[in-house]
Amino acid sequence: MAEEEIKQLAARLKGLRDGLDLTVEEMAENAGIPVEDYKKMEAGEMDIPIGTLQMISRAYGVSLDVLLFGEEPKMSSYFLTRANCGVSIERTKAYKYQSLASGFRGRLMNPLIVTIEPADTDKALALNSHPGQEFMMVLEGEMELTLGGKTHVMHEGDSIYFNSGLQHGMRALGGKAVKILSIHN
Repeated sequence: MAEEEIKQLAARLKGLRDGLDLTVEEMAENAGIPVEDYKKMEAGEMDIPIGTLQMISRAYGVSLDVLLFGEEPKMSSYFLTRANCGVSIERTKAYKYQSLASGFRGRLMNPLIVTIEPADTDKALALNSHPGQEFMMVLEGEMELTLGGKTHVMHEGDSIYFNSGLQHGMRALGGKAVKILSIHN
């Protein structure tokens, strides 16, 4: 399923680029992404971090929801998300995202429930960075957060607010999935 969603996301990226009549190089440069990475993203050969999708959505004035889910938000006064009913996307086997405000038009924040599946802790942690700020709170489980070269172990109830321009990445610990609330702008 994650593979299919990555392919759909790649198709939406290509559709956006075609609609704007831009070359791959122009699209990548305007969004601040290395051309080779962008080519892999558009081909569906690479998972795309949320921060990168935000950079693309900002660069081209499209809603993050349009890129993620293929539809424009409609609500402007409020958007209620019932428990376990947020719009979900599984971009990789390791990360599952549930949007808590996908139907709110023009929002300034993106609240997500992120489930991180346990992975091989011997492998290097994939790090990313993007403009803005981010808040994370561990709802269930335990995770390792690498942030700006420092590693923090976070337990249920722990939270952190940080400059998302710092290189960061996280992984579940203890052989169990971890669930976090992540809010970024």
